[in-house]
Amino acid sequence: MENIPRVLAGRYEVGEIIGRGGMAEVYVGRDTRLSRTVAIKVLRSDLSDDPTFHARFHREAQSAAALNHPAIVAVYDTGEETVRNSAGKEVRFPFIVMEYVEGHTVRELLKDGAAVPIDEAAEIVVGILGALEYAHNEGIVHRDIKPGNVMLTPTGQVKVMDFGIARALADQSATVTQANSVVGTAQYLSPEQARGETVDTRSDLYSTGCVLFELLTGRPPFVGESAVSVAYQHVREMPPTPSSIASDIPDSLDRVTMKALAKDKNERYSDAGAFRSDLLTVLHGGRVSAPATTAWMAAAAPVAATQIVSPPPPANSATGTMTASAPLDDPDEPGSRWWIWVLLGIAIVAGAIAWWVWSNQDDAAALTVPPLVGMTEAEARETLTGLNLQMALAEERVPDAEIPEGSVVSSNPDEGAPIEEGGLVTVTLSSGAEKVPVPNLEGMTEAEALRELQANDLVGITATERVPHEDIEEGSVVSSNPPADEMVDIGSEVEITLSDGPGSFELPDLTGMTEAEARAELTRLELEFSGQTLEDAPRFDQNEVVSTNPAAGATVKKGDGVTLTIATGSVNVPDVTGETEADALDMLQREYGFTVTIEREYSNDQPSGYVAGQTPQSGLVRGGSTVTIVVSRGEEPVPDPEPEPDQGGGEDG
Repeated sequence: MENIPRVLAGRYEVGEIIGRGGMAEVYVGRDTRLSRTVAIKVLRSDLSDDPTFHARFHREAQSAAALNHPAIVAVYDTGEETVRNSAGKEVRFPFIVMEYVEGHTVRELLKDGAAVPIDEAAEIVVGILGALEYAHNEGIVHRDIKPGNVMLTPTGQVKVMDFGIARALADQSATVTQANSVVGTAQYLSPEQARGETVDTRSDLYSTGCVLFELLTGRPPFVGESAVSVAYQHVREMPPTPSSIASDIPDSLDRVTMKALAKDKNERYSDAGAFRSDLLTVLHGGRVSAPATTAWMAAAAPVAATQIVSPPPPANSATGTMTASAPLDDPDEPGSRWWIWVLLGIAIVAGAIAWWVWSNQDDAAALTVPPLVGMTEAEARETLTGLNLQMALAEERVPDAEIPEGSVVSSNPDEGAPIEEGGLVTVTLSSGAEKVPVPNLEGMTEAEALRELQANDLVGITATERVPHEDIEEGSVVSSNPPADEMVDIGSEVEITLSDGPGSFELPDLTGMTEAEARAELTRLELEFSGQTLEDAPRFDQNEVVSTNPAAGATVKKGDGVTLTIATGSVNVPDVTGETEADALDMLQREYGFTVTIEREYSNDQPSGYVAGQTPQSGLVRGGSTVTIVVSRGEEPVPDPEPEPDQGGGEDG
């Protein structure tokens, strides 16, 4: 999206783009007032020209902002920014400021086509249903539940996105073929959405059932060559049971999934809470309320037929259970009417095809060019083919800072323009962001450099640390990253490094010098000696420099003062009694620089191999002194008792 302001409402800084859809783009941003990272969704300018859509967008954004639930991405603010484009025309940018969620979408989790572990799949859907239960109670229907609208945080928390915007779009159209449609999400449409009917909360439950099916099997319940063919299957066909694709799925989970995917919304779960309760029952090994899957499969053909002719709802629809259908006649039975069922099936299929043609194309003039901007070439071709339109590519690609190379920048006719069936739509693809050279900023002031970068459509960032430089005055630019003359994308960030001024340099390491040597070095460097402190420092001889303030490596200027920390030459002997022999030697020799002698004695106080005593025990000694440790040999053994003398009377007398 071109010309989007870098700051919205005077407080939201717009960063790089992190998501793109057919209706809007999402940027990472920063709320400068509250110092927090946010996500900013900006509606495309061509949609914002419609006053009706504009009003609905803001009304729904306000409704979404009222939703406060841990499983729903929070909406913080909404607003509108008006700017003039290069042609001098005012362009309005409606925007919504949302919670920024780190993590990945369920779509990314499923991108390789592999199923998710059963417990994890159920827990994800339980999270989705928790968000829906809260939203439905607040009178909000999501209308676009799909893997791409569900985030998983690094801690596994579920976050449902796009409340409000999905509803604003659905108010325009609920079909899959009109201009502001949900093309690309046909795999998750409820039958009533596909038929263009008014939807309620049970439509969200059907879409959630589609997500559960895909999590369990690695594929959506219905696939096809176009959005129309997939939507037709939602209306006409029953999906396979998940266990027919993944054999480890239990029957209870089959039942829950198939009940959620019932064609008749009256046969589904009555609300998100009931759906969630059955899933939790599955996780705990209990008995679910959903009927056996054979009931759904046996009734698949009659149910599909009722979707076309719209008969009255089943008598027991209020209970959420399925109406039993009449069994088919046995074709081998005398007098069987099997041929009637064959004809009925043919009539149903023919009627369904005719209904789709009629519902998706009232007349040639009603067909309009769908939104294609941001799609890849393949996605645009698939979308147009699904609408019985032809596609051609413009001879030249055009640069675009925000639309990736190879994706659609514009179409001719424009989006929303009327077109006849079989008409040609020419699409122009992006060649990627336009490249510009980084200007030479050396010697400029910080303000001048930032203005120069902005004039070249680049974003300037000042480095947090300055560097010393003999020739460039303090506060002026020393270098940039990327460097001058390097070609970068328009809108790229360029970091500038500023000078700390002439006469500045890094303080060298004076550690280990004598005090006299260190003071002489300070004089040579034209630095002032600011005094000294004394420290009993192990491994330093008397009068050696232990450290400096500022520390070695700090930037200093001529005339700055430096304080020296000088070793006294004495070391406070640590008490190693109770330590192992190895730990005591490591501490005394490596850390303190003592010479160690070892004596071994029996001890009733310390186990064998532990220090039972030392000399000296504590106090200050000269560095490098000898410390004697007494290592225990264990408890002193008890001597064997001496044999008692012979008590006999000698020879018999």
